[in-house]
Amino acid sequence: MMCGPGGAGKTTYAKRLERDGWMRLSFEMEFWDRGITTMPCAEVVAEVAADLKARLLRHVAAGNDVVLDFGFWFRRQRDEFRTLLAPHGIVPETVYIATSLETILSRVGNRHGRGADDWPLSEQTATEYFERFEPPTPEEGPLEVVR
Repeated sequence: MMCGPGGAGKTTYAKRLERDGWMRLSFEMEFWDRGITTMPCAEVVAEVAADLKARLLRHVAAGNDVVLDFGFWFRRQRDEFRTLLAPHGIVPETVYIATSLETILSRVGNRHGRGADDWPLSEQTATEYFERFEPPTPEEGPLEVVR
């Protein structure tokens, strides 16, 4: 489970795993594939989340390695996926991309909305995301912190 606020570097890390044969699941990719290029309404987000969960469980059942290129900004979201995977004997690792706000703001300024992994964020929105983010703790389960 990739974890970090917008602009932290989660997708860059997840794409490395994808090149190594992992299946990468991403809200942004799914939105883009559906022709959605701005933040969708809650109903669409819920529909995409259900589709991604179903795909995750199919991949897990097939024995595939999967990286969830989500934000997992809140512990409750991380716990939800731990609960989803527990019946399958899987204890997911959280990969927390710990990045400073300064670095994040320098990155989001280079986003132009040209693709699924180029989702534009204003400095104000990126700052709000950073401030609301709940960093994971080792008490939650396996954790790798990338700086």
